[in-house]
Amino acid sequence: METIKQKKIAQLIKEVLSEIFQRESLSMVQGGMMTISHVIVSPDLLVAKIYLSFFQIKNPTEIVESLQRDENDLRRKLGNKIRNQIRRVPELHFFIDDSLEEVFRMEEIFRKIKK
Repeated sequence: METIKQKKIAQLIKEVLSEIFQRESLSMVQGGMMTISHVIVSPDLLVAKIYLSFFQIKNPTEIVESLQRDENDLRRKLGNKIRNQIRRVPELHFFIDDSLEEVFRMEEIFRKIKK
C-alpha cells in the first residue's frame, strides 16, 4: 500500500516530468502522442516507475528505450525543479502502460459477443 508521502511525490514527479516532456517536445513523437499515465514511487522513495501511454505511435518500445537511455539527463532536469521538495531525486524507470489498449481489446470482445 502506498503511503501519502509516496503518492504526493509520485504526483509531483508526474506533473514536473509532463512539463519537461512538453517543453522538450517529447510528448509529440512519431506523429503520435505520449503522456504519463501514472507514477509509482518505491517505499524508500529512491525509485520512480513512470508508466507511459501512447496514442497512434507505432513503436512505443523504441521510445521507452530512448527515454531510459536519457534517464540521467531527465533525472537532472527533474532534480533542478524539485530539489527543494525532496531529499534525493529517485531513479527513473519507464514502462509502457497498455491498460488503454486492454480497454479497447475488451470493448471489441464485448462487441463481438453482442452480435
